[in-house]
Amino acid sequence: MGPINGSFVTEFILMGLTDQANLQIPLLLLFLIVYVVTALGNLGLIILIALNSHLHRPMYFFLFNLSFIDLCYSSVITPKMLMNFVFSKNIISYVGCMSQLYFIIFFIISECYMLTSMAYDRYVAICSPLLYNISMSPKVCSYLILGSYLVAFSGSMVNLGCVLRLNFCDRNIINHYFCDVQPLLQLSCTSTYVTELEIFIAAGINIIVPSFTILISYAFILSSILHMSSSEGRSKAFSTCSSHIMAVSLFFGSGAFMYLKPSSAGSLDEGKISSVFYTIVVPMMNPLIYSLRNKDVKAALRKTLQRRKI
Repeated sequence: MGPINGSFVTEFILMGLTDQANLQIPLLLLFLIVYVVTALGNLGLIILIALNSHLHRPMYFFLFNLSFIDLCYSSVITPKMLMNFVFSKNIISYVGCMSQLYFIIFFIISECYMLTSMAYDRYVAICSPLLYNISMSPKVCSYLILGSYLVAFSGSMVNLGCVLRLNFCDRNIINHYFCDVQPLLQLSCTSTYVTELEIFIAAGINIIVPSFTILISYAFILSSILHMSSSEGRSKAFSTCSSHIMAVSLFFGSGAFMYLKPSSAGSLDEGKISSVFYTIVVPMMNPLIYSLRNKDVKAALRKTLQRRKI
């Protein structure tokens, strides 16, 4: 029984990041370390926020979900990627490939809107501090989280539906280390113009709308900071926003480079490098950025470690 879209291909071969034999072992060790750091960092942040009641605030509620997304996101991609450095042929079934594609898109879109929710949280905290408890009530935060996941679900279904319409006749070697949209478009034996246009529009909406919302939020934040009379207040406000700005720049910058351009065989190798940033580096960097630059998280870590010693 063939795949549900009537194509002849029942499995794909992932080419991986590079085919240079002398780089396989060093890259295996590098990305294995990165994955361990990513898993421990995000899981540690999740546990830390759950165990410390003074971190049960909107900002850390969003950070808890961001860490959960990054942990799942990296686990969907990295273990399969590591197999490329071990096996001569990294085979993935048609169903496995489509499942991986679905979850990757789901977590990408989830992260886009989670970062947007965090920007809104910072906007309310700095621009309307007296209304913060009302504007960022548990009910509002829950709606923002639920909305992020619902948009991610619908967006990933749309993208998956577009890919499922493609036919793959005989070519099954994916020039990538995971099942991504653009390398799959290159393998289709039917016209991809409409599918590519639909995916471009969907990607554009889910990158441009959150990016624009974040930019507007930070424009108001910057204006409020500049009108502060206290230099200490300005410094504290900049400090609370700097971590989020770094995370947003890394994620949206690399994601936009990858998805907001036409697919072509020549650009796929460039796309692999860009993909490494938002699929592997960003999930590792987020817990480091938010923990090393956050006094509350460092205080919670010290408090938790002291409790364990006792």
